[in-house]
Amino acid sequence: MKKIILLILVLAVVVTVGAQKPVQEMKENASLSASNFMAYPGPTQWKLTPPPAGMKPFYLSHYGRHGSRYMSKMQEYDKLLDVLQQGERMHVLTPLGEDVLQRVTAVRKEAEGRLGELTPLGREQMQMIAKRMVERFPEVFEGAVTVDARSTLYSRCILSMEYSLLQMVKMNPRLNIVSDASASDLAILSFNDRELMQNILADDARKAFDAYCRSKACWQRVVGQLFTDTAFVNSRIDGERLNYYLFRMASNIQNMEVRKQLTFYDLFTDEEIYMNWQATNAYWFMGYGYTSLNGNKQPFMQRALLRRIISDADSCLKLKHPGATLRFGHDTVLLPLVCLMGLNGYDKSIRDLNYLEKRGWVDYRVFPMAANVQIVFYRKSPGDSDVLLKVLLNENEATLPLPGNQAPYYRWSDFKEYYTKLLDSFEGNEQ
Repeated sequence: MKKIILLILVLAVVVTVGAQKPVQEMKENASLSASNFMAYPGPTQWKLTPPPAGMKPFYLSHYGRHGSRYMSKMQEYDKLLDVLQQGERMHVLTPLGEDVLQRVTAVRKEAEGRLGELTPLGREQMQMIAKRMVERFPEVFEGAVTVDARSTLYSRCILSMEYSLLQMVKMNPRLNIVSDASASDLAILSFNDRELMQNILADDARKAFDAYCRSKACWQRVVGQLFTDTAFVNSRIDGERLNYYLFRMASNIQNMEVRKQLTFYDLFTDEEIYMNWQATNAYWFMGYGYTSLNGNKQPFMQRALLRRIISDADSCLKLKHPGATLRFGHDTVLLPLVCLMGLNGYDKSIRDLNYLEKRGWVDYRVFPMAANVQIVFYRKSPGDSDVLLKVLLNENEATLPLPGNQAPYYRWSDFKEYYTKLLDSFEGNEQ
């Protein structure tokens, strides 16, 4: 009996520690709280699992988010600047408020004229990801093979694609590069399902999300420390909104050159950083994860992309040396794709937002700047029909909801059958 009680206590400790992991991680590294603004950390798994004997990589299929970027709307800079300048004119800024005004001015200066564009750090990220891709899977990129690359129309995505390709050609000048950025590919690379998007916060979903966010509100101290006049704060400022813009700026500057000189995380306590992140984490879950609150179907907005990944692979697997298919786009595509594929358990349905972390929904582990999914195919020879694959999420081996005892390697036939049935089931219900 004592052993059973001890086991229960140990398991309870393990569960508690697992549930607390994000808050612990953020105490050590506040930049994790940036969610989709988090700068790409690089892989944590440097040694990949060797394939079964005789199997070699021969084709790589990819979807990647653009590298680090500036914020895309000037209001995200100017809303802060306007409020702080107003406070300065009325002589109600604290010394800290004056200092924050100077910081915001410096950040805005770097971003001016570059809204939504790739930053120098973003360029470096794409080069390094491409470099590791070629180094890890040299057989895929050897000789005069074709690398077919497609991008959405945003300059940050086009440049991310081109910097990746330039790095690959630098490593193998014989590569046959085919690249394009066309509106004709947007239905695959950046599909926006209006019906599903409108369904995100309907009825029960809206109530649950609003209640959760209210429980995470923590703006009073953050905003109050910037102003000497409480009446000014109460009558002239939307404190919750100001906190929102402050936290977004704190999150995004890790992607900019100004990150080397200043930070905004010092304005928040560890608990405030964590609570701000929790609200954002819930937002991304409601929009792109599985929850019965809005019908358990949000990830299917990327069904066309997954079908194209399957059909492209089907064609390429018939070739002796197919090379690679690269696709460059956005976080709002990559996140639901990860959920649709069930990578690392992100296909779990969660109804209670208070259980997100306990059930493994942690957004920064999925879609930082430059996030990517790589599907690597293996076989013994061009005539080998027993094809295996493995999936890398942000260059780390991922699990799939597929049968087999060779994980992280899975049979292509199982992959194709499972996801085709999944997509058919959804599209059949649509009709």
